[in-house]
Amino acid sequence: MAEGMIIKALSGFYYVKSEDKVYQCRGRGVFRNQNITPLVGDYVEFDKSGQGEGYIMKIKSRTNELVRPPIANINQAILVSSAHSPSFSPNLLDRFLVLIEAKHVDPVIFITKVDKLNDSERLEIENYKKVYETIGYRVELLSTKDPNYFPDIKEYFTGNVTVIAGQSGVGKSSLINALDPSLLLDTAEISKSLGRGKHTTRHVELVELNGGLVADTPGFSSLDFSEIEAEDLADCFPEMRERKSSCKFRGCLHHKEPKCAVKDAVANEEIEHFRYEHYVNFLEEIQSRKPRY
Repeated sequence: MAEGMIIKALSGFYYVKSEDKVYQCRGRGVFRNQNITPLVGDYVEFDKSGQGEGYIMKIKSRTNELVRPPIANINQAILVSSAHSPSFSPNLLDRFLVLIEAKHVDPVIFITKVDKLNDSERLEIENYKKVYETIGYRVELLSTKDPNYFPDIKEYFTGNVTVIAGQSGVGKSSLINALDPSLLLDTAEISKSLGRGKHTTRHVELVELNGGLVADTPGFSSLDFSEIEAEDLADCFPEMRERKSSCKFRGCLHHKEPKCAVKDAVANEEIEHFRYEHYVNFLEEIQSRKPRY
């Protein structure tokens, strides 16, 4: 029995990298019977059945898994926001951060297209950078079009399995191409016939980049909080997570309850008002969803 990692899934085949070779494998029927789907990123045991082929016999336990895109054992997410066209949206960034925090994945924030900013816009983006760094996130401001605004970000990839996420048009593929032109990922040109961005990536695949693996995926096709419960939401905001034990009431949702340490921190400007507003908006969204039976 050999061991390896699934680096690509396509048309019912799983491509397993073991040492320096890739094997085209099928999953055992027992997985279908148990409603288990092997995912890109899974560590597996497989039987070699022929030249470069095999059958996956066992999927090892996962540290995490994402549903959309379907991928497992990610330890880092690079969240790409643009500073300009589309303009920076802290609400959208916080939505991504919550989804990543809920999966216990380490987030990194890249804000692209900073070369297009005027002085006042740059100041605003730099203020946001300080806010997120104070919370504890790593933040990089960059541009793939201007070498003066392209810091050395290769170290973020070394030794990590990374998923890159962000809305269409923020420059995810341009970023990867700038780091390694040999990958030649399609950049998401706007499809004129459809009048909207088209998905340039049809399947999930892990590609080697700067001593690590990066998921080449369409990104998050859904940004709802269907997998997060109201009582767990504050844990996805680090500045609230570290204060919740000081709230008077156990199970405090930091919204309408009295003697709440989180609300006190907002009033004392220890937690940013915009972050708290996003928390309340997300909480109400979770509370208003239809119950699942």
